[in-house]
Amino acid sequence: MNNPFIYKSLSTLLVGALAVTFMVSCGNKKTNKKVELAINSANLDTSAKPGDDFYQYANGGWLKNNPIPADKSRFGAFEEIDELNTTQLKGIMEEAAADKSAKAGSIKQKIGDFYTSGMDTVKIEKDGVKAIQAELDKIDAVKTVADLQKQIAYNHAAGMPGLFNIYSAQDEKNSEKVIAQLGQGGLGLPDRDYYLATDGRSKEIRAEYQKHLVRTFVLLGQANDVATKSAETVLKIETALATASSTRLELRDPIKNYNKMDLAGVKKIAPQFDWALYFNNIGLTQTKDLNVGQPKFFTAMAKLTSTVSIDDWKTYLKWNLVRSSSSYLSSAFDKEHFAFFGTVLSGIKQMKPRWKRVVDETSGSLGEAVGQLYVEKYFPAKAKERMITLVSNLKVALNERIQNLKWMSDATKKEAEAKLAKINVKVGYPDKWIDYSKVAVSKDSYFVNVMNANRFAVRREFDKIGKPVDRAEWGMTPQTVNAYYSPNMNEIVFPAGILQPPFFYTDADDAVNYGAIGVVIGHEMTHGFDDQGRLYDKVGNLHEWWTKDDAAKFEKQTKVLIDQYDNYKILDSLHVNGKLTTGENIADLGGVNISYDALHKALQGKDQTEKIDGFTIDQRFFLSYAQVWRNNIRDQELMRRLKEDVHSPGIARVNGIVYNIPAFYKAFNIKATDKRFIPEEKRANIW
Repeated sequence: MNNPFIYKSLSTLLVGALAVTFMVSCGNKKTNKKVELAINSANLDTSAKPGDDFYQYANGGWLKNNPIPADKSRFGAFEEIDELNTTQLKGIMEEAAADKSAKAGSIKQKIGDFYTSGMDTVKIEKDGVKAIQAELDKIDAVKTVADLQKQIAYNHAAGMPGLFNIYSAQDEKNSEKVIAQLGQGGLGLPDRDYYLATDGRSKEIRAEYQKHLVRTFVLLGQANDVATKSAETVLKIETALATASSTRLELRDPIKNYNKMDLAGVKKIAPQFDWALYFNNIGLTQTKDLNVGQPKFFTAMAKLTSTVSIDDWKTYLKWNLVRSSSSYLSSAFDKEHFAFFGTVLSGIKQMKPRWKRVVDETSGSLGEAVGQLYVEKYFPAKAKERMITLVSNLKVALNERIQNLKWMSDATKKEAEAKLAKINVKVGYPDKWIDYSKVAVSKDSYFVNVMNANRFAVRREFDKIGKPVDRAEWGMTPQTVNAYYSPNMNEIVFPAGILQPPFFYTDADDAVNYGAIGVVIGHEMTHGFDDQGRLYDKVGNLHEWWTKDDAAKFEKQTKVLIDQYDNYKILDSLHVNGKLTTGENIADLGGVNISYDALHKALQGKDQTEKIDGFTIDQRFFLSYAQVWRNNIRDQELMRRLKEDVHSPGIARVNGIVYNIPAFYKAFNIKATDKRFIPEEKRANIW
């Protein structure tokens, strides 16, 4: 979901999709136009040497000719697909809205009316703040600490942010069962460090954030001096929460973030909070076991509920309501929200056209309903089987790489091979769709429609608690342009949206497709064996299955990659955080190695000397990989991502990987005198 109301979403990735029919193995056709487009010479910068800056060599022409649109913080391969997909989803939604024969309660009616309500700017402007007046009145009715705790429960049940996060997820050490999970939260800014860091950029953002808070409270009707005090109150509370919060690096440690306990245990670490009252009001009276991800946060949070005044809490709750609903209110709120979160944080110059924003919201709120119509129109069922065949090829390649590892013992290899064999594969779309019949949708109110969708989504998640895991469920919608690995499920998932150029070309040669979608597959497989994934066994339980010696050797191999990325300078004095991005960097390196091996297995018995557009098979493989990560990005967005994102920037995902791979050196005749040459003994090689 991409809805700001949903405080713990299953995915926070790009939405929008276009599926294509494709084949696992395609011939090398010199004259095919799509082959030429796959590696387009106009996208290259041949003035750059592959040994000095392969990212620039592979993408320089494209980067020069594709400036960032005013309504985006970055523009690359993902955004290209997103633009096309958004237009297609718009067509689906407009068709649903115009369908007078759509039965009441059908997914067409719900999608059409949801989209229509979001596009009804006349009514939205007329309603103004009245759209949330009932919610504001409810906050004003809070008089006691007990009322406050009930209000937080109400917020959570409605999918609104409030002080901390609660959600359902698999028990890390019993992956067949779903339990309640408590996690830190309550911040208006994207990361704790924005409140605590002393660098110039963080100070600037804090100052702008405070101004944004003041302007927002003025929109709510407060006088400027009152609004100024309200802003100070919010910032004070959020800074206290940030101080108690774990860092993003700490959040990457699944062992430290697994603290399973019963209700008595929660009461012990956070005694000032009435947990029985909270769970009763949120509708989780039967909850027995739950995981408290960050105990120290909840200790501090509970103390705050007893020391901060009720009036200050009401101010904080009103801010949480407005920041999460601004996109569904009149333009004054919408524009103010964008001015900070869009322009200040990410450097975006102008808002997306309204229709694009409403398409995104409709797709996020009614995800699988939209996905169902999308799949019917754009994604052929036979593509699933073809993709599964390609995945099988990559599995064979990874299995052989595991067998050939020199640093791993036979005992650990055996367990690794068993885990690989058990990885489940999902492609395209789920076999069973989510039933949205309980979601009330009308043309009358955009805000109410969003609230109804959120309450449904939260209730659906809560209803899973205490029950067996449904392994048929998906964590992404079919229209999502991405893929993922789930350590608890031990599964890799490829939504329909990722199966299109530049990730997959219907008629391109094998080298291009293995360099793109093949690497994506290998990347997701490798996540099962990265610094986090390796801690889970073949059935998805957090369990140590490595020998101590092998674990130590893995850490030694991984440190080489961490050190390389720590020294990777991106912007001025800013560097990639090698530890924060460890898992993704391991997966990138593994993905390229695995897919390269699979490519050459697929080409056995075929002519491997033929060039297409002057490039060899290996050159096309690496060029295809590089073009997937082409990306122009604004400085503000780059700085934000370096602080928050577990993924390295696109340039580092290319240059940080290829110079560790021997085949790349041979393919482009890289010399020791080239700028990015890495001596063989200093290259990273993990999987």
